[in-house]
Amino acid sequence: MNFLADESCDFEVVRILRVAGHDVTSIAEVSPRLPDRSVIELAVRRKMILLTEDKDFGQLVYAGASPSGTVILLRFPANARAALPAAVTDLITQKGSELSGCFAVVQPGRVRITRMPGSSGRD
Repeated sequence: MNFLADESCDFEVVRILRVAGHDVTSIAEVSPRLPDRSVIELAVRRKMILLTEDKDFGQLVYAGASPSGTVILLRFPANARAALPAAVTDLITQKGSELSGCFAVVQPGRVRITRMPGSSGRD
């Protein structure tokens, strides 16, 4: 699978997905400080799943009606950070093919997946 990791995304997630054989482009490595709207546009244009810890992307996707493809929002508090990489890889392993056109929120012990308005699920 192809991922675009926003600057806010924990780099351990980037590393573990790369080790698992996924193509992961990190905004921090290729275009630091790229505006959020540009990050979403890049993910859509390249048909990549956007990984972020920035809640602003939810606002952009739903209230701003930005084209968004697939977004995975990671919400892990400091005391649960060690479990974050495994939670992401588990999600990709278990639900990867079902994520297209969805907004997923991953929290310790919980994943919510919502189909985005106007999405056919075939990004």
